[in-house]
Amino acid sequence: MLTRAELLPVIRSRMTEKRYVHTIGVADTAMELARKYGGDVNKAELAGLLHDICKYADAEWMADQIRQHQLGDQLLGFHQELWHGPVGSVVARTEFQIEDEDVCNAIHYHTSGRAGMSKLEKIIYVADMIEPSRQFPKVEKLRELANQDLELAMKFAVRHTLQHLLKQKQTVYPDSLSCYNDCWK
Repeated sequence: MLTRAELLPVIRSRMTEKRYVHTIGVADTAMELARKYGGDVNKAELAGLLHDICKYADAEWMADQIRQHQLGDQLLGFHQELWHGPVGSVVARTEFQIEDEDVCNAIHYHTSGRAGMSKLEKIIYVADMIEPSRQFPKVEKLRELANQDLELAMKFAVRHTLQHLLKQKQTVYPDSLSCYNDCWK
């Protein structure tokens, strides 16, 4: 497995400086959350570093990857902003030889969420929203919750995401609805 020092130049070459800063922030925040909630710090770092590896990948190439790796035709019917997570998990496996299923799932579902998320998946989902460069009206409340209780932070984060999508009159991917329902049952 590649070390952080080996991964960083590859990651940096595939994204803007702002996204690179975000990526480092997610990895560092995920490591903090893993320490706080008894997660695997190394897996949190790896998933955090690779979570946006396909953020700027070509849309047509990602659509081909979705078909080729059978990630679900339904995904193609939603905004391509959702595609980078599932395709990123494929790239983690094929290009970076990441065999850990939990790390790959954390990359895959970091945008949509899903029912039955693992602790690592929740850590990456929340870290993606609260890393230090993120700024949105309720981010401080979410940071406070993440410092107190990962489950409460997850509920707040998923609800915030769905409210944002509905306010923007955007469609909601079924995994996101399943994630919300799973958090609130």
